[in-house]
Amino acid sequence: MTDSIAKPFNQRIRIVALRVFFLLALPLILFSRSPWTHPEWVFEILEVSGIMLIIFAVLGRFWSILYIGGHKNNTVMQDGPYSICRHPLYLFSTMGVVGLGLMLGSLIMTAFLGVSAFVILSATARREEAYLRATFGAAYDSYAARVPRIWPKPSQFQTQPTVICDVATLRTNFADGLVFLTFIPLAEFMEWIKEIGLVGTFPLY
Repeated sequence: MTDSIAKPFNQRIRIVALRVFFLLALPLILFSRSPWTHPEWVFEILEVSGIMLIIFAVLGRFWSILYIGGHKNNTVMQDGPYSICRHPLYLFSTMGVVGLGLMLGSLIMTAFLGVSAFVILSATARREEAYLRATFGAAYDSYAARVPRIWPKPSQFQTQPTVICDVATLRTNFADGLVFLTFIPLAEFMEWIKEIGLVGTFPLY
């Protein structure tokens, strides 16, 4: 009975859910504009902050894969980023989405995108943990009791002096990371078509 239940979460569900969410959010992104352009330096601060957060998110995902690559669903990883939260890949993914919102120059958009991504990824994390608890039992329960799910606790950081990296997994994550980097030209393109008046827009604080 346990074997029929303890199956890894199908990641295609997470991918489809995020794609559907972005498709639904696209009209809001396209037809809203930043009201923080006068003075222009306010928008520039938001935009630069967003770019930096997206880059940080991509680097954070690489950092996470260096630890979990080749070990996912095989052990309870508790070092590096996995010592400060149980799902650092989802933490950094949420940061990347927040970065997109900041680049668009809207605090409401930033909150909407960030909270929505966090909710979707938190639900995914809960489903994943059902498998991990069934597989690792008390070891995972102890880890979960000490380390938060997604919101990090940096004071708990710990790591071993060496890390064994799976190159194939790192290569796959590199491709995933490129998706977040496309947020930068996407936001710039959206800003351009709004500036030239190609679409009608409304201010969204």
